Amino acid sequence: MKHIVICVGSVYGAALETAKAIRTALQEEGYTAELHDAPTLDSVTQTEGAILVCTSTTGTGDLPDNIAPLYIGLTNDFPNIVGRPFGVITLGDSSYFDTYGGAGDLIFEAFTELAAKPLTPLLKIDAQETADPEEVAVPWAKEWARQLDSF
Repeated sequence: MKHIVICVGSVYGAALETAKAIRTALQEEGYTAELHDAPTLDSVTQTEGAILVCTSTTGTGDLPDNIAPLYIGLTNDFPNIVGRPFGVITLGDSSYFDTYGGAGDLIFEAFTELAAKPLTPLLKIDAQETADPEEVAVPWAKEWARQLDSF
């Protein structure tokens, strides 16, 4: 499986820039990667391939406004995405304790409840530890994508 749909949730642009860096790196590895910076349910149901979500967390564990339509579609419409491979990267700040990376947790849970197949556990990138989330996200995404080759 060489096609990857990257769905982005971003407030101030860090998750979007991280997703763009991931897309570039995956394309250099030979994957086709399309980026949806305002993802909806159609971003998942009207495309083929694996799904990679890169989202920040806002407020107290909330989803950014631009990815909320995807989440609402997943949790209200229950699309048939059984077995579809996915991964989630979430940017957050651990000083928010219980709500740290909450947006990623919500998205990961929504895909899991629909029986999509997580290739790896959720990746949480802590702003307290990492100034440049791309440094952590890009190598992780490359390794995640390599797992698609045997899928």
